[in-house]
Amino acid sequence: MQYEFKDKAANAYKLEEQVGFLLRRASQRHLSIFTQMLPDLTSTQFATLAKLCEMGPTSQNALGRAVAMDAATIKGVADRLRARGLVEATPDEEDRRRHYLSATEDGRAVYERTAQAALAITGETLAPLDADEIATFLSLLRKLC
Repeated sequence: MQYEFKDKAANAYKLEEQVGFLLRRASQRHLSIFTQMLPDLTSTQFATLAKLCEMGPTSQNALGRAVAMDAATIKGVADRLRARGLVEATPDEEDRRRHYLSATEDGRAVYERTAQAALAITGETLAPLDADEIATFLSLLRKLC
């Protein structure tokens, strides 16, 4: 038996129809596929490594902005990649407090070896949609971002 609220909005609210809930479910699906296909890297580690390989040496702050991670999150991700030898930090010659992160040779090799799997992960995530739906969905997501 469903509880009847005095407020109409409370009665009209259906969690399963809310954007946040649906985005979270889609994200959970994507992360599950990612973990199955690339078990050795988290999605945030892969995104960071991919962006570093694309951008080249960059500050941790700039990298965080590029991958849409806050300062604490990018620091943790970068530290874990450094511990694995996939990323290195080089001090700025003019400002010793600043470090530039870059992918190591091993990091670039890992990225090159996993990029195809990452593309397949995107394909599998979007597999329930046809080509027109994929184009529309991605366009709409970009508008929300």
